[in-house]
Amino acid sequence: MPCPGLPRATCKKTLGTGEAYGLSHSKPLYKARVLSLKQAAMAATTSSRASALALLLCALTSASFHVAVAAPYPAKDDFLSCLTRSVPPKLLFAKSSPAYGSLWSSTVRNIKFLSDKTVRPLYIITPMEPCHVQSTVACGRRHGMRLRVRSGGHDYEGLSYRSDKPEPFAVVDLSKMRQVRIDGKQATAWVDSGAQLGEIYYAVSKATPKLGFPAGVCATIGVGGHFSGGGFGMMLRKYGTAADNVIDAKVVDANGKLLDRKAMGEDYFWAIRGGGGSSFGIVVSWQIKLVPVAPTVTVFQIHRGVQDGAIDLVAKWQQIAPSLPEDLMIRIMAMGQDVLFEALYLGGCKDLVPLMNARFPELGMMQAMCNEMSWIESVPYIPLGKTGTVKDLLNRTSNIRAFGKYKSDYVRDPIPKAVWEKIFTCLIKPGAGVMIMDPYGGKISSVPEDATPFPHRQGMLFNIQYVNYWFGEGAGALPTQWSRDMYAFMEPYVTKNPRQAYVNYRDMDLGVNQVVGGVSSYASGKVWGEKYFKGNFERLARIKAKVDPEDYFRNEQSIPPLFKY
Repeated sequence: MPCPGLPRATCKKTLGTGEAYGLSHSKPLYKARVLSLKQAAMAATTSSRASALALLLCALTSASFHVAVAAPYPAKDDFLSCLTRSVPPKLLFAKSSPAYGSLWSSTVRNIKFLSDKTVRPLYIITPMEPCHVQSTVACGRRHGMRLRVRSGGHDYEGLSYRSDKPEPFAVVDLSKMRQVRIDGKQATAWVDSGAQLGEIYYAVSKATPKLGFPAGVCATIGVGGHFSGGGFGMMLRKYGTAADNVIDAKVVDANGKLLDRKAMGEDYFWAIRGGGGSSFGIVVSWQIKLVPVAPTVTVFQIHRGVQDGAIDLVAKWQQIAPSLPEDLMIRIMAMGQDVLFEALYLGGCKDLVPLMNARFPELGMMQAMCNEMSWIESVPYIPLGKTGTVKDLLNRTSNIRAFGKYKSDYVRDPIPKAVWEKIFTCLIKPGAGVMIMDPYGGKISSVPEDATPFPHRQGMLFNIQYVNYWFGEGAGALPTQWSRDMYAFMEPYVTKNPRQAYVNYRDMDLGVNQVVGGVSSYASGKVWGEKYFKGNFERLARIKAKVDPEDYFRNEQSIPPLFKY
């Protein structure tokens, strides 16, 4: 069907000056392994606990689905009537559609949002072409229907599929737009926003095993949200964030126009690479720069209990890890009285062991602890353990769900050992939450903090994510106090003025927008916005005023427009 005001051919070809190259890789769907949440939490051995926890965390931060579509029941409203003139009905789901409920809930990994009190969209649109997105924006603007956008996962507060307050809105679900097109000669790829990270990794390795891409650990994270917030993983010290390696994009703006980098201009392009999802338009695809990876990489996972000196090791780690060679990343996961030191080294064991003995001998890393493999094999190994396979990267589904609350911090100065002793004695107890700490330094810290909206750069030692998950039924099972107590305790030891946070670990405790005169107010947005973006927030708000002055693309933590000059 033709798109309003657009030539029919646009549904067959992406608009803009940059075109995708090379191979198209099909994405076969693999059945998810059924692993209950309680089994994951109660895994018996230390190695299985690590794998189960990593799998659980990936599940909690990810969302995906693949369901048989069905045409909605006939609707009389103008928005849906407008859409049916240009978007195939099988891609549209009204609340009255038999498939609506399962389609909406299939993306909800944080099950506290499955409550009947959750404000859900009136419609879900599952476009297959950029012109379907353009038509949805055009119809939404014409008939007063706001849009929220989900790309497949990594949405702690659920703002891509729900509203915090009652309002009519529709969800544009990009899961059917997930092609990955590789140009091995140019070391680039075009990736649709509905793809998941695992599909990028898999496609790149099949096309050219010498290349990879620096993005998140969990394969089921959606590309659109991940890139929009910066995006980092086990190669952050070597190659920076995912957004640092984006070289072009195609976005549908608030007027329904499809723009590439040249057409949108450098300010707009700057804003979408780390300024948070769905504030400036709907990015339908990204051109990324692929990076070289060593033929052999090494992974190690070393557990140390508090009784084995884990507190001393953590205190030492925070000073050593950010200054190690950029080929080595050692992150920490602390849960109960156990600390997991997990590392990726872009090289072989023969070089890693002497490096560790020289720089971090207290950890006791030995050759027997090395796991050598190709880079692509390391990608599933880190979250899934030895049972993980490369084909698991194509599994878009998960059967693991839990209640959850998440917060984040950044640390510039080493935290005293006495404070770590209090943390492990009083706060990180068995059955409480998890602290995940990623060291910075290297490439991610060498980029100027205003090069992209992601500002957490020079002088940053590490990032902390506080993960509070629990099991139970109904609204009564909401023990969020641990994460808030932990966050309050850490205040003296983390960044200040502002206390920084990572936008992809979205946290509505930091503040929400207030709508004044039909647009989100800058004053209310600044409260949370400077925590995510520091001084870059004002520039983001000025760009928002230029590209979406009526604040059409908005949610509780979207960038508000700043009109004063």
